[in-house]
Amino acid sequence: LMRPYFLGVFCFSITLLSCDQQKESNIKISVEVSAPTKITEKDISKLKFLEYSLDVKTEKEIENWTAFKELEDLVIRVKKGDLIYFKDNNEAVTKFVTELKEKIPDTLNTPSVNARITALETKIYKLESLYNLSTTSKDELSLMIKEFLESVSNLHLQMNKKLEKDSQIIETP
Repeated sequence: LMRPYFLGVFCFSITLLSCDQQKESNIKISVEVSAPTKITEKDISKLKFLEYSLDVKTEKEIENWTAFKELEDLVIRVKKGDLIYFKDNNEAVTKFVTELKEKIPDTLNTPSVNARITALETKIYKLESLYNLSTTSKDELSLMIKEFLESVSNLHLQMNKKLEKDSQIIETP
């Protein structure tokens, strides 16, 4: 009479223990899936691209362009692996890009600089989209970060070239 009772309790205990183990394994799997997309400062420092900085003349010209200062802050955060700005923040990203395009200083408001800003805009939206997708791999995200940083560098180069050309005095014979 006692034997079936113990057998029932034993089976019931095994069932409870196996349910608990199943929950733990699900948690481990979800953590492992999200971990590979974590980008670190070390990962970003390994990216190979040509980076142009701003000339002194260019820095002086853009000192009141607040949207560009925000872009520089964003670049610093991205280089540190901090992409939280892009997490479900479409409205702020759209506002930022609009201000960047609309508040450009007159001396830099040329087709070539505007083209670089448009290219940068595209990279910002692509980075935001990829960052918010749950299926994005670490490699895809790294490549998009590289493209974003390259587009910022190209914008720097174009602004430098524009102001350098403006400062040249060309005499015709």
